[in-house]
Amino acid sequence: MALDPKYAPLFEPIKIGPKILRNRFYQVPHCIGAGSDRPGFQAAHRSLKAEGGWAGINTEYCSIHPESDDTHRLSARLWDDGDVHNLRAMTDHIHKYGSLAGVEMWYGSSHAPNMESRCTPRGPSQYNSEFENLTYCKEMDLDDITHVQQYYVEAALRARDAGFDIVYVYGAHSYLPLQFLSPYYNKRKDKYGGSLENRARFWIETLEKVGKAVGNDCAIATRFAIDTLYGPSSIEIEEDGLHFIELADPLVDLWDVNIGDIAEWGEDAGPSRFYRQGHQLPWTIHVKRIAKKPVLGVGRFTDPEKMMEIVRSGAADIIGAARPSIADPFLPNKILEGRVDDIRVCIGCNVCISRWEIGGPPMICTQNATAGEEYRRGWHPERFPKKTSDDSILIVGAGPSGSECARVLMERGYTVHLYDTSEKIGGHLNDIITLPGLGEWGYHRDYRESQLAKLIKKNKHSQLSLGQNPMTVENVLKYGADKIVIATGSSWNTDGNNGLTHDSIPGIDASNNWTLTPEQVFSGKKKIGKRVVILNADTYFMSPSIAEQLAKNGHEVTIVSGVHLANYMHFTLEYSNMRRRLHELHVQELNDVFASRAEEGHLEIFDTYGDGSTRIYAGPGKLPRRENDTHRSIEFDSLIVVTGRHSNDSLYRELKTQQGDWSANGIKGVYIIGDAEAPRLIADATFTGHRLAREIEETNPQFPLPYKREVAIYGAQRMQNFNPLIEYKF
Repeated sequence: MALDPKYAPLFEPIKIGPKILRNRFYQVPHCIGAGSDRPGFQAAHRSLKAEGGWAGINTEYCSIHPESDDTHRLSARLWDDGDVHNLRAMTDHIHKYGSLAGVEMWYGSSHAPNMESRCTPRGPSQYNSEFENLTYCKEMDLDDITHVQQYYVEAALRARDAGFDIVYVYGAHSYLPLQFLSPYYNKRKDKYGGSLENRARFWIETLEKVGKAVGNDCAIATRFAIDTLYGPSSIEIEEDGLHFIELADPLVDLWDVNIGDIAEWGEDAGPSRFYRQGHQLPWTIHVKRIAKKPVLGVGRFTDPEKMMEIVRSGAADIIGAARPSIADPFLPNKILEGRVDDIRVCIGCNVCISRWEIGGPPMICTQNATAGEEYRRGWHPERFPKKTSDDSILIVGAGPSGSECARVLMERGYTVHLYDTSEKIGGHLNDIITLPGLGEWGYHRDYRESQLAKLIKKNKHSQLSLGQNPMTVENVLKYGADKIVIATGSSWNTDGNNGLTHDSIPGIDASNNWTLTPEQVFSGKKKIGKRVVILNADTYFMSPSIAEQLAKNGHEVTIVSGVHLANYMHFTLEYSNMRRRLHELHVQELNDVFASRAEEGHLEIFDTYGDGSTRIYAGPGKLPRRENDTHRSIEFDSLIVVTGRHSNDSLYRELKTQQGDWSANGIKGVYIIGDAEAPRLIADATFTGHRLAREIEETNPQFPLPYKREVAIYGAQRMQNFNPLIEYKF
């Protein structure tokens, strides 16, 4: 297949300063947890996108000085020559594919907690960060301003020496240049405060100095939040936003524009629960009317039709993307080759962001199990090692882990039978995507469904068996497969068993007509009463999503939560708007409250910290704190229990008890993956299926092979484990 001519404009080169971008696909700066400490990870992940057709590839935010240290999170750094050495690995590998490498120079001011460096950040005015909260900056005097601007210049020179083609002065997400520009942060009375021209002075001067230092060798870019969404208290596009574009346009070669701030940066990296692709266009479309330099916009663009609409209409010159480039590093090449239906569409779940927010590498992706594994495991998203045996493989369960395992095994050339009782692959994901805002998560299922159909056409011996009777041990033993993979998923607990007490709750039994599990809510086979209580001990999306759905359908909903409700949504950037949504729908919440027993119409609840702050040694059989005296009752018509999950692993366990019969039936091994092994995120379940398929020939593929670690050598000042002059195979 070949490029559809209607997409040809996406592959036209464009000049940015002294550099040429070979097409209009541009991976904007985004975090992966590599920084400068893991140069192999950084180089492999970024250069894979260059191989896949992205013309511009950037680092994550890159600290220019120890005063801008974001520990516990991990940024890149350009503090010294050691960082230059490590980041050159990235630029060298990107350049092999004819793409440009960019670096996002970052000074965070009070938004950088400096927990490792213990330096004092500086800012336009002294304030307490609304993002970190316990972090204050020192108000900069004129010497401080000159000093910090020199940090940018020195970092830009290091960036040039590291081989970067594009050098950013990063002003989005409420970092230092935007803090000077915004009256929300800038309360100064001198020439750097007051009028827009004064508030823009720091940014303008910094661009001038950086341009003078490296502008002949590198394109100068700036990332600018053209509207912080705070109204007149900060930056509004029609006011300071467009005016700043006019002031700075002569000094930049590329405008990278977005919206939002740092405290709620989900307004930029919008989760699909609340925002569809292109959600920033109502703001960014105005920039092209002012800017004379190329403009790139972002908005989780995954559809080439939408990309063409943006370029054709003049909304932007370049398609900026972060998450779509993670889900499919080969997205541009697939469009170029006429394989649009092979694109792994980003589902917008923001699990990639969650791992960085938590503070631990590697970044992961629900759609792309190879993301973060390019260097340490040597995985490539489009290339798979050919099979080394003629083993046939039966996979029981076609959910996220089973379907991914089958896909990769078939890519490797194995004969695979994928077996499931449901009429469609996807497992519990088929229920989840019916929840409000989660429809795009269905792209995970759709990609595997389409790829399996293509692979089965190529391998006539492989097959997909859906709508079948449950598989029994006897069925498995007599099936005739050489290896068996159990991917039977998990279910929600029916008795209230939870992570707080690790026990069931007296009276809770989903076999009665007034108690429901999430699966029973989805099935619609039980009537749900007007007054609904959701008992929650889960920290992700299920309880608030069911609450939203029921409230929209006219139910009166109360959530009784013994854990921080939807806490993981802080990391996926869904939390703030999820709270707003529940408030709009008048969903009531009882937090730090849990249940001790239930009967029809009544749930006995108690405050989880109602047993007193003083503890003593009371002796055997006695509590070390006073007995909780906060018990009371709440009424309901229906009780929904979202308290925990359990693996559906009975088939696997029964097969293990009959291990002596395996050999006689030609079975070489039985393995378990996904939620059947242990309930987990969809991304992690998918990973287990992918990993097993990659390592199926190993002595015991149930357990992962060790992976390469990037470590500093004791006694050495610099990382010694990565040499950019060596040809690494990713």
